[in-house]
Amino acid sequence: MSAMKWKKLGKIFDPTQYVLPNDCVQFAQSPQALIFDDFVRIYFSTRAVDKSNGKYLSHIAFVDMRKNLHDVIRVSDKTVIPLGGPGCFDEHCIFPMSVLRYGNAVYGYTCGWSRRVSVSVDTAIGLAISHDDGLTFQRIGDGPVLAASLHEPCLVGDGFVKVIGDIFHMWYIFGTGWKRSSADASPDRTYKIGHAISNDSITWVKEEARQIIADQLGGDESQALPTVIEIDGRYHMFFCFRQSFDFRKNKDRGYRIGHAYSDDLASWTRDDENPLLDVTLGNWDSDMLCYPHVFEYDGKVYLLYNGNEFGRYGFGLAVLER
Repeated sequence: MSAMKWKKLGKIFDPTQYVLPNDCVQFAQSPQALIFDDFVRIYFSTRAVDKSNGKYLSHIAFVDMRKNLHDVIRVSDKTVIPLGGPGCFDEHCIFPMSVLRYGNAVYGYTCGWSRRVSVSVDTAIGLAISHDDGLTFQRIGDGPVLAASLHEPCLVGDGFVKVIGDIFHMWYIFGTGWKRSSADASPDRTYKIGHAISNDSITWVKEEARQIIADQLGGDESQALPTVIEIDGRYHMFFCFRQSFDFRKNKDRGYRIGHAYSDDLASWTRDDENPLLDVTLGNWDSDMLCYPHVFEYDGKVYLLYNGNEFGRYGFGLAVLER
Protein backbone atom coordinates (compact mmCIF):
# COMPACT_ATOMS: atom_id res chain seq x y z
CA MET A 1 0.00 0.00 0.00
CA SER A 2 1.40 3.40 -0.96
CA ALA A 3 2.27 5.76 1.85
CA MET A 4 -0.42 8.18 2.95
CA LYS A 5 -0.07 11.14 5.29
CA TRP A 6 -2.51 13.48 7.02
CA LYS A 7 -1.77 17.18 6.86
CA LYS A 8 -3.48 19.10 9.66
CA LEU A 9 -5.32 22.25 8.59
CA GLY A 10 -6.10 23.40 12.14
CA LYS A 11 -9.28 23.91 14.10
CA ILE A 12 -12.06 25.17 11.84
CA PHE A 13 -14.99 25.59 14.26
CA ASP A 14 -15.14 26.71 17.88
CA PRO A 15 -18.67 26.51 19.36
CA THR A 16 -17.82 28.96 22.14
CA GLN A 17 -17.64 31.72 19.49
CA TYR A 18 -21.27 31.31 18.36
CA VAL A 19 -24.79 31.37 19.73
CA LEU A 20 -26.03 27.79 19.67
CA PRO A 21 -29.68 26.63 19.67
CA ASN A 22 -31.55 25.11 22.65
CA ASP A 23 -29.42 26.95 25.23
CA CYS A 24 -26.46 24.78 24.26
CA VAL A 25 -23.03 25.93 25.33
CA GLN A 26 -19.68 24.58 24.22
CA PHE A 27 -19.09 21.17 22.62
CA ALA A 28 -19.17 20.46 18.89
CA GLN A 29 -18.69 16.71 18.99
CA SER A 30 -18.54 14.16 16.20
CA PRO A 31 -18.61 16.47 13.14
CA GLN A 32 -20.28 14.82 10.11
CA ALA A 33 -20.27 16.34 6.62
CA LEU A 34 -23.09 16.66 4.10
CA ILE A 35 -21.92 17.96 0.71
CA PHE A 36 -23.79 20.63 -1.26
CA ASP A 37 -22.79 22.20 -4.59
CA ASP A 38 -21.38 25.38 -3.10
CA PHE A 39 -20.93 24.66 0.62
CA VAL A 40 -20.52 21.90 3.17
CA ARG A 41 -22.94 21.36 6.05
CA ILE A 42 -21.28 19.87 9.13
CA TYR A 43 -23.54 18.37 11.80
CA PHE A 44 -22.30 18.13 15.36
CA SER A 45 -23.52 17.27 18.83
CA THR A 46 -23.66 20.11 21.33
CA ARG A 47 -24.79 20.21 24.96
CA ALA A 48 -27.29 21.96 27.16
CA VAL A 49 -27.67 21.49 30.90
CA ASP A 50 -30.72 19.62 32.19
CA LYS A 51 -32.07 22.09 34.75
CA SER A 52 -33.74 19.29 36.70
CA ASN A 53 -30.50 17.56 37.68
CA GLY A 54 -27.49 19.44 36.27
CA LYS A 55 -26.63 16.68 33.79
CA TYR A 56 -26.02 17.26 30.11
CA LEU A 57 -28.54 16.92 27.27
CA SER A 58 -26.93 16.57 23.83
CA HIS A 59 -28.57 17.98 20.71
CA ILE A 60 -27.71 17.99 16.99
CA ALA A 61 -26.96 21.32 15.31
CA PHE A 62 -24.97 22.23 12.19
CA VAL A 63 -22.61 24.79 10.72
CA ASP A 64 -22.51 25.62 7.00
CA MET A 65 -19.03 26.35 5.67
CA ARG A 66 -17.83 27.65 2.34
CA LYS A 67 -16.06 25.32 -0.05
CA ASN A 68 -12.74 26.36 1.44
CA LEU A 69 -13.83 24.56 4.65
CA HIS A 70 -12.70 27.57 6.61
CA ASP A 71 -15.28 30.36 6.41
CA VAL A 72 -18.54 29.97 8.33
CA ILE A 73 -21.72 30.92 6.44
CA ARG A 74 -24.25 30.15 9.17
CA VAL A 75 -24.85 28.21 12.35
CA SER A 76 -28.26 26.61 12.73
CA ASP A 77 -30.64 28.54 14.98
CA LYS A 78 -32.63 25.38 15.74
CA THR A 79 -31.62 21.83 16.52
CA VAL A 80 -32.41 19.49 13.62
CA ILE A 81 -34.26 16.83 15.64
CA PRO A 82 -35.85 16.87 19.11
CA LEU A 83 -34.75 14.43 21.77
CA GLY A 84 -36.87 11.33 22.30
CA GLY A 85 -39.82 11.06 24.63
CA PRO A 86 -39.79 9.77 28.23
CA GLY A 87 -38.37 6.27 28.41
CA CYS A 88 -37.21 6.23 24.79
CA PHE A 89 -33.70 5.20 23.78
CA ASP A 90 -32.78 8.78 22.81
CA GLU A 91 -34.42 10.61 25.71
CA HIS A 92 -31.29 12.35 26.98
CA CYS A 93 -28.85 12.65 24.11
CA ILE A 94 -28.28 12.23 20.40
CA PHE A 95 -24.57 11.80 19.68
CA PRO A 96 -23.52 11.29 16.96
CA MET A 97 -25.74 11.56 13.89
CA SER A 98 -24.36 10.10 10.65
CA VAL A 99 -25.91 11.55 7.48
CA LEU A 100 -26.08 10.35 3.89
CA ARG A 101 -28.02 11.28 0.80
CA TYR A 102 -30.36 8.58 -0.48
CA GLY A 103 -32.79 9.27 -3.29
CA ASN A 104 -34.27 12.72 -2.75
CA ALA A 105 -33.86 12.56 1.03
CA VAL A 106 -31.15 12.82 3.64
CA TYR A 107 -30.99 9.88 6.05
CA GLY A 108 -29.72 10.49 9.56
CA TYR A 109 -28.62 7.54 11.67
CA THR A 110 -28.76 8.74 15.25
CA CYS A 111 -27.05 7.39 18.33
CA GLY A 112 -29.52 7.87 21.16
CA TRP A 113 -28.48 7.86 24.82
CA SER A 114 -30.66 7.21 27.84
CA ARG A 115 -29.53 7.31 31.45
CA ARG A 116 -29.41 4.23 33.64
CA VAL A 117 -29.19 3.61 37.38
CA SER A 118 -26.43 1.02 37.94
CA VAL A 119 -24.37 2.39 35.03
CA SER A 120 -24.44 5.85 33.53
CA VAL A 121 -26.00 5.19 30.12
CA ASP A 122 -27.15 2.85 27.40
CA THR A 123 -27.32 3.58 23.67
CA ALA A 124 -29.03 2.42 20.47
CA ILE A 125 -29.21 3.51 16.83
CA GLY A 126 -32.24 5.20 15.29
CA LEU A 127 -33.17 6.45 11.83
CA ALA A 128 -34.61 9.84 10.99
CA ILE A 129 -35.20 11.20 7.49
CA SER A 130 -35.04 14.75 6.16
CA HIS A 131 -37.04 15.99 3.18
CA ASP A 132 -35.80 19.60 3.41
CA ASP A 133 -32.11 19.04 2.55
CA GLY A 134 -31.08 18.33 6.11
CA LEU A 135 -32.62 21.29 7.95
CA THR A 136 -34.95 19.06 9.97
CA PHE A 137 -35.23 15.30 10.48
CA GLN A 138 -38.27 13.20 11.38
CA ARG A 139 -37.95 9.81 13.10
CA ILE A 140 -39.39 6.82 11.28
CA GLY A 141 -40.52 5.61 14.71
CA ASP A 142 -39.87 6.12 18.41
CA GLY A 143 -37.67 3.03 18.73
CA PRO A 144 -34.24 2.12 17.35
CA VAL A 145 -33.35 0.23 14.18
CA LEU A 146 -30.29 -1.37 15.81
CA ALA A 147 -29.96 -2.08 19.53
CA ALA A 148 -28.69 -4.54 22.12
CA SER A 149 -29.18 -8.22 21.31
CA LEU A 150 -28.32 -11.68 22.62
CA HIS A 151 -24.54 -11.39 22.33
CA GLU A 152 -24.29 -7.60 22.17
CA PRO A 153 -25.83 -6.79 25.54
CA CYS A 154 -25.40 -3.01 25.69
CA LEU A 155 -24.09 0.17 24.14
CA VAL A 156 -24.95 -0.31 20.47
CA GLY A 157 -24.23 3.02 18.78
CA ASP A 158 -22.06 5.18 16.52
CA GLY A 159 -23.62 3.82 13.33
CA PHE A 160 -21.95 4.89 10.08
CA VAL A 161 -23.91 3.85 6.98
CA LYS A 162 -22.69 3.57 3.40
CA VAL A 163 -24.61 2.20 0.41
CA ILE A 164 -22.40 -0.11 -1.66
CA GLY A 165 -24.10 -1.63 -4.69
CA ASP A 166 -27.69 -2.17 -3.53
CA ILE A 167 -26.74 -3.00 0.05
CA PHE A 168 -26.74 -0.73 3.09
CA HIS A 169 -23.63 -1.38 5.19
CA MET A 170 -23.44 -0.16 8.77
CA TRP A 171 -20.32 -0.07 10.89
CA TYR A 172 -21.16 0.52 14.52
CA ILE A 173 -19.97 -0.16 18.06
CA PHE A 174 -21.28 -2.67 20.58
CA GLY A 175 -20.53 -2.88 24.27
CA THR A 176 -18.79 -5.93 25.71
CA GLY A 177 -19.75 -4.87 29.24
CA TRP A 178 -19.07 -2.57 32.17
CA LYS A 179 -16.26 -3.02 34.71
CA ARG A 180 -14.84 -1.16 37.68
CA SER A 181 -11.12 -0.38 37.66
CA SER A 182 -11.20 -0.40 41.47
CA ALA A 183 -13.73 -1.18 44.17
CA ASP A 184 -14.67 2.47 44.72
CA ALA A 185 -14.67 3.52 41.04
CA SER A 186 -17.73 4.03 38.90
CA PRO A 187 -18.16 1.38 36.18
CA ASP A 188 -16.50 2.11 32.81
CA ARG A 189 -17.55 0.67 29.48
CA THR A 190 -15.68 -1.17 26.76
CA TYR A 191 -16.89 -1.36 23.18
CA LYS A 192 -15.74 -2.78 19.84
CA ILE A 193 -16.55 -2.16 16.18
CA GLY A 194 -19.04 -4.44 14.40
CA HIS A 195 -20.80 -4.65 11.04
CA ALA A 196 -24.37 -5.12 9.83
CA ILE A 197 -26.13 -5.08 6.45
CA SER A 198 -29.63 -4.17 5.28
CA ASN A 199 -31.63 -4.24 2.07
CA ASP A 200 -34.02 -1.48 3.08
CA SER A 201 -32.15 0.83 5.52
CA ILE A 202 -34.39 -0.26 8.42
CA THR A 203 -34.12 -4.04 9.00
CA TRP A 204 -30.50 -4.93 9.81
CA VAL A 205 -28.66 -8.23 10.04
CA LYS A 206 -25.67 -8.09 12.38
CA GLU A 207 -22.52 -10.12 12.25
CA GLU A 208 -23.43 -10.75 15.86
CA ALA A 209 -20.63 -9.96 18.33
CA ARG A 210 -17.88 -10.21 15.70
CA GLN A 211 -15.18 -7.68 16.48
CA ILE A 212 -13.91 -6.71 13.05
CA ILE A 213 -10.98 -4.48 14.09
CA ALA A 214 -8.08 -6.00 16.05
CA ASP A 215 -7.06 -4.47 19.38
CA GLN A 216 -3.80 -2.59 19.75
CA LEU A 217 -4.09 -1.97 23.50
CA GLY A 218 -5.36 -5.37 24.60
CA GLY A 219 -8.85 -6.54 25.50
CA ASP A 220 -9.71 -3.36 27.41
CA GLU A 221 -9.29 -1.22 24.32
CA SER A 222 -12.45 0.74 23.49
CA GLN A 223 -13.08 1.52 19.82
CA ALA A 224 -15.55 4.17 18.69
CA LEU A 225 -17.03 6.06 15.76
CA PRO A 226 -16.02 4.13 12.64
CA THR A 227 -16.11 5.94 9.29
CA VAL A 228 -15.36 4.25 5.93
CA ILE A 229 -14.22 5.56 2.56
CA GLU A 230 -13.01 3.98 -0.68
CA ILE A 231 -9.63 5.20 -1.90
CA ASP A 232 -8.10 3.79 -5.10
CA GLY A 233 -10.25 0.66 -4.97
CA ARG A 234 -9.55 -0.18 -1.33
CA TYR A 235 -11.79 0.52 1.66
CA HIS A 236 -10.31 2.46 4.57
CA MET A 237 -11.81 2.77 8.02
CA PHE A 238 -10.91 5.48 10.50
CA PHE A 239 -12.05 5.33 14.11
CA CYS A 240 -10.89 6.37 17.56
CA PHE A 241 -9.62 4.12 20.33
CA ARG A 242 -8.53 4.42 23.95
CA GLN A 243 -7.99 2.57 27.17
CA SER A 244 -11.25 1.76 28.97
CA PHE A 245 -10.04 3.14 32.32
CA ASP A 246 -8.39 6.40 33.41
CA PHE A 247 -8.81 7.95 29.96
CA ARG A 248 -10.58 11.23 30.77
CA LYS A 249 -7.69 13.10 32.38
CA ASN A 250 -4.67 10.90 31.54
CA LYS A 251 -3.59 11.96 28.06
CA ASP A 252 -1.46 8.84 27.61
CA ARG A 253 -4.61 6.71 27.90
CA GLY A 254 -6.95 9.00 25.96
CA TYR A 255 -8.39 8.75 22.46
CA ARG A 256 -6.23 8.47 19.33
CA ILE A 257 -7.19 7.96 15.69
CA GLY A 258 -6.94 4.41 14.35
CA HIS A 259 -6.98 3.09 10.80
CA ALA A 260 -7.67 -0.21 9.05
CA TYR A 261 -8.11 -1.25 5.43
CA SER A 262 -10.02 -3.94 3.57
CA ASP A 263 -10.35 -5.21 0.01
CA ASP A 264 -13.51 -7.22 0.57
CA LEU A 265 -15.43 -5.48 3.43
CA ALA A 266 -15.09 -8.74 5.39
CA SER A 267 -11.54 -8.84 6.76
CA TRP A 268 -9.78 -5.70 7.96
CA THR A 269 -6.06 -5.11 8.46
CA ARG A 270 -5.20 -2.62 11.15
CA ASP A 271 -2.51 -0.06 10.30
CA ASP A 272 -2.61 3.02 12.50
CA GLU A 273 0.74 4.29 11.19
CA ASN A 274 -0.29 4.73 7.54
CA PRO A 275 -1.69 7.30 7.61
CA LEU A 276 -0.85 8.52 11.11
CA LEU A 277 -2.67 11.43 12.73
CA ASP A 278 -1.11 12.25 16.08
CA VAL A 279 -1.41 14.88 18.79
CA THR A 280 0.28 18.27 18.43
CA LEU A 281 1.99 19.39 21.62
CA GLY A 282 0.79 22.70 23.00
CA ASN A 283 -2.19 22.81 20.66
CA TRP A 284 -5.96 22.31 20.91
CA ASP A 285 -5.41 18.61 20.12
CA SER A 286 -2.39 18.02 22.38
CA ASP A 287 -4.05 15.49 24.70
CA MET A 288 -6.50 13.53 22.55
CA LEU A 289 -7.81 12.97 19.04
CA CYS A 290 -11.32 11.58 18.75
CA TYR A 291 -14.57 11.23 16.77
CA PRO A 292 -13.20 11.18 13.20
CA HIS A 293 -15.30 11.57 10.08
CA VAL A 294 -13.78 11.04 6.64
CA PHE A 295 -15.27 12.34 3.39
CA GLU A 296 -14.31 13.17 -0.17
CA TYR A 297 -14.81 16.66 -1.56
CA ASP A 298 -13.55 18.21 -4.81
CA GLY A 299 -11.21 15.28 -5.37
CA LYS A 300 -9.58 15.43 -1.95
CA VAL A 301 -10.06 13.24 1.12
CA TYR A 302 -10.64 15.13 4.37
CA LEU A 303 -10.89 14.09 8.00
CA LEU A 304 -12.92 16.02 10.56
CA TYR A 305 -12.04 15.28 14.18
CA ASN A 306 -12.26 16.53 17.76
CA GLY A 307 -9.38 17.31 20.07
CA ASN A 308 -8.97 17.88 23.80
CA GLU A 309 -11.85 17.37 26.25
CA PHE A 310 -13.90 15.34 23.75
CA GLY A 311 -14.66 18.31 21.51
CA ARG A 312 -15.57 20.89 24.13
CA TYR A 313 -13.90 23.60 22.05
CA GLY A 314 -14.73 22.42 18.57
CA PHE A 315 -13.34 20.41 15.69
CA GLY A 316 -10.50 20.52 13.22
CA LEU A 317 -9.68 19.29 9.73
CA ALA A 318 -6.92 17.30 8.07
CA VAL A 319 -6.36 16.53 4.37
CA LEU A 320 -4.91 13.31 3.00
CA GLU A 321 -1.65 13.59 1.06
CA ARG A 322 -0.74 10.68 -1.20
